[in-house]
Amino acid sequence: MRTLSGKSRLAGVLGWPVSHSRSPRLHGFWLARHGVDGAYMPLAVRPERFEAAVQSLMDLGFAGANVTIPHKEAAFALCDEVSDVARRAGSVNTLVFRDGRIHGTSTDGYGFVENVRQQAPGWQPSDGPAVILGAGGAVRAVAAALLDAGCPRLTLVNRTPARAEAIARDLGGPVSVAATPPLAGAALLANGTSLGMTGEPPLEIDLTPLPATAVVTDMVYVPLETPLLAQARARGLRAVDGLGMLLHQARPGFEAWFGVAPEVDGALRQFVFDDLAPDRGAPQAAQRGA
Repeated sequence: MRTLSGKSRLAGVLGWPVSHSRSPRLHGFWLARHGVDGAYMPLAVRPERFEAAVQSLMDLGFAGANVTIPHKEAAFALCDEVSDVARRAGSVNTLVFRDGRIHGTSTDGYGFVENVRQQAPGWQPSDGPAVILGAGGAVRAVAAALLDAGCPRLTLVNRTPARAEAIARDLGGPVSVAATPPLAGAALLANGTSLGMTGEPPLEIDLTPLPATAVVTDMVYVPLETPLLAQARARGLRAVDGLGMLLHQARPGFEAWFGVAPEVDGALRQFVFDDLAPDRGAPQAAQRGA
């Protein structure tokens, strides 16, 4: 076993509920692959106990933790220091404990961008305008990451325009809000809504205006092949599933806690995917979280 600093390293994921989380499975895969003397565990914490739980983890010597629904905003408020990325995202999903202080960042946007790059080789955020459907926390993080990576123009489409307008105001720059998706000329279409998830109605959208070079991606991974992605493939468009977003967003935290920079490859994808097939009852909001 590979031992870091002469002692076992501990991390976990805080959520309520947390039994649905695939993070222990994927981090466990990396721990075994790299022979790290450490453990990553699910930590079910009620919202009213979140702050006390984080302090307890620090007292117990944990290196840090992931944060999933419903704690991401509470984690942001609790941090002693937050990264610029987390500040733009307005939430934190990764905590690192160092010298008695809580450092927080958001890796959701990073995971999104790296997933599309991996599954659609050659794609770059600077390729052209992006259209994002939805206005939840993950959308805010993804929008910020796309802008930071050079996306020239971003349009948010949400059934409640006020939420999308709030994100546009907070992020600033070339961000607009539209009632219908402006697909003509778009280089990327991303679905950040619950439509298409297992148990939810499919997303109804006409992809005909999209250029043949466009990439279509879904932020959910249950099911892995959503109706939107199937429609995109039928048109010959590049389609990117949401599982890789989960896998890539975990990389920065693992490196910070365990001292190893892990890779996302076919073996990891298959290992996590094998745990998805029988699951039809996971909380739907958590199907694109940690």
